[in-house]
Amino acid sequence: MIVVLMLVAAVIVGLTLGVLGGGGSILTVPVLVYLAGQEPKQAIAISLFVVGITSAVGVVPHARAGRVRWRTGLVFGAAGMTGAYGGGRLADLIPGTWLLVAFAVMMVASAMAMIRGRRQSAPAKPHGETPVVRVVAEGLVVGVVTGLVGAGGGFLVVPALVLLGGLPMAVAIGTSLVVIAMKSFAGLAGYLATTHVDWTLTLMVAGAAVVGSLVGGRLTGRVPETLLRKGFGWFVLLIGGFVLVRELSATI
Repeated sequence: MIVVLMLVAAVIVGLTLGVLGGGGSILTVPVLVYLAGQEPKQAIAISLFVVGITSAVGVVPHARAGRVRWRTGLVFGAAGMTGAYGGGRLADLIPGTWLLVAFAVMMVASAMAMIRGRRQSAPAKPHGETPVVRVVAEGLVVGVVTGLVGAGGGFLVVPALVLLGGLPMAVAIGTSLVVIAMKSFAGLAGYLATTHVDWTLTLMVAGAAVVGSLVGGRLTGRVPETLLRKGFGWFVLLIGGFVLVRELSATI
């Protein structure tokens, strides 16, 4: 039964990444910790692999539909990789319980962003007008957060691409998957320097998430994005509150 719940959750992770360009990864760590019995640092490392693979595969339908701005994504992603690797190495110095507390705070913040929603961007700017320095700085910050707690990338990347890169929402979602894949693998490299992962479990969860991602990519534009985002946001808020209360209680 636990295995079935894990696989269902993994499919939801991929589905949400495919449709919204983020958010699904926020479920991976709680599933691995509370259902699969993984230690926090192992769960975060596995989450980074699952999200990286899922995002990379999820880019395909968006790219075919012309919803990926490669130049902006690669610049943001390269900066994010640097920050993510540093965040992954920094995590070795922080107790697992406090990493989960930070993760829960990120869950609550992401949930509030999902529920509140995003404003539609202005018309896309020409490539030459993209503020590269600001994109790089944002990429570094988002990368550190992702590398440290294994989540929080999508709902930070998409607004940044909309506001800094001047991308339409649909293009920002597709482009964010490029960024998320790049920095997830960099964060994983940082974790693997000191953390061992169960690769059988990792590949099983990643496979289910990839299926969800491919379905999600095809559903983009067909499912009411606002309804899905807000419903998922409330769900993430509940899970984040549970994790936060549980981990803070354990430290008292």
